[in-house]
Parts: sequence; C-alpha cells; structure tokens
Amino acid sequence: MRGLTDAGPSRGPASAQAVITAAAVLAALALFAVACGTGGTGARDEGPAHADSVGNAPAAKVPSPNPSQSYDKVNAVALVKADPAVSATVKRDLKPCSGNEYPVDVTYGNLTGGTVDDVVVNVLTCGDAGGPGFGVGAYVYRNESGAYLNVFKAEESPVYAEIDKGDLSVTKQVYEKGDPVSSPSGENVITYSWAAGHFVQQDFHHTDYGNVAGGDTEDPSGTS
Repeated sequence: MRGLTDAGPSRGPASAQAVITAAAVLAALALFAVACGTGGTGARDEGPAHADSVGNAPAAKVPSPNPSQSYDKVNAVALVKADPAVSATVKRDLKPCSGNEYPVDVTYGNLTGGTVDDVVVNVLTCGDAGGPGFGVGAYVYRNESGAYLNVFKAEESPVYAEIDKGDLSVTKQVYEKGDPVSSPSGENVITYSWAAGHFVQQDFHHTDYGNVAGGDTEDPSGTS
C-alpha cells in the first residue's frame, strides 16, 4: 500500500491535469457510444417527423371515371308492341314463355351519340326448355325529347343485334335448303355505325359452318 501512496505525490500538477483531460475525453466517447448503441435517438425522432410531413402533404388526386350515359330503364315488351315499325307477326308471337317471362333481351348503351343511352331490343322465340330460342327481330331505339324512336330494325329471322365497341353488330343465321332450324349452314355479321342521323353499314363478313355432321361437302372450286 505504501507504493501506491508514494505514487500520488510524485506525479505533480501536470500529470494530474493530463489525467483529468483523459477522463473527460473518455466520458465524451462513452456518451457518443451510448447514443449510437441505442440505434440513435435522433433516428427515431426523425421517423415521426417524416411521417408527419407526409401526412400533412396534400393527398394525390385519383382520376375519377368518365361519366357514363344517362340510363333510363324501359318496358321493352310494351315498347315493341306499341311500335308501328314492328311487324304484326312479331307482335303476335311475343308472348311469355313461362309466367311473366317474355323472350326479350334488352341492352343499353351509346350507339347514336345522344345524351340518353340507346336501347337494343332482341325479340326471341321460346326454346324447347321454356327459355329463349333464336331471334325473330332486332331493334334499336333512340331517345329523342323523352320519347323512344325506332332507328333500326331487322326481322330476317334468325337475327340478333348487340353493341360492339360503340357500333351495332347484327348477326344473321344463313340456311340452305334442307337445313334444320338448329343447324344453319353459316352466318353473316354486319357492323353498322351511326352517321348523319342513321346507321351506315361499315363491315360485313360471312362464316361458313360447313358440314360439321361429317357428310359430303361440295368443293367450291367444282373439282370434286
């Protein structure tokens, strides 16, 4: 113990100052290490501050969908029966298949550029199972000043009309002599667009189904 007691006085004032300085440096280093070891209090403080800045920023605007045409539901059966352009045969045969279920398909969409959706009505037959069969009439009605006017009709049975990318597509089954109703020989698809107040034919293509039953098929070249 004497050796330790003697070492103190032998250092002198300069040595004591050096010891104090070294201790201060070590203490500062220790505080820095503690701050870094905790993950950085500053880093944790920075997170909430960043979140607040994002929360206070104006929200990104989500583009709203384009407004659709005005949609007015119609009584298609009453519309067809009151239409003078519809044949008497179609009107007479337009009866419920079961209960109050009429064989009518109705589609709404923009075909003529009006402010109210046009109405495409397909009048069908009653199939064997009581459901809709093939089409006997296809009509397009345009709303003009609150009244629906017939702007297109096709009654060459079987026929079916639908909206295809803003155009009117009409499909007509083609029968050859001896074809049963359930097996047409082909079909014609005609595309119309609205121009100058009426529908104008834009495209036509024919599909020949051929003899899918496996019988003889006539060679169109006439070589067989």
